[in-house]
Amino acid sequence: MAFEHPNTAPIVGETLKDHFGLEIELVTDDGSVEAFFITQEFVWGDITYVVLQTEAMKAEDEFEFLRVYKQNEEVELESIVDEEEWEAVSEAYDDLQFVSDERP
Repeated sequence: MAFEHPNTAPIVGETLKDHFGLEIELVTDDGSVEAFFITQEFVWGDITYVVLQTEAMKAEDEFEFLRVYKQNEEVELESIVDEEEWEAVSEAYDDLQFVSDERP
């Protein structure tokens, strides 16, 4: 199934920051635990996304984009595997950074 761009602008949210604070620890693919800073969270369409960054990623100006699901008090994160969705979420995040400025 192809990713469908939402017809609405992304809206800044705070689900993870309210739940975890400014930093979250995640288990990586190799089983180690790594600390990520919650850079931004936003709702776009009916999906909540979070932008995470480690210290090493910050040095390279890289980000991790994940989907956020909240059921009752339980919060789950899911990787974005669809390349088209990942690119669209990346662009939506960029747009949020330039809300009050002209886009470059």
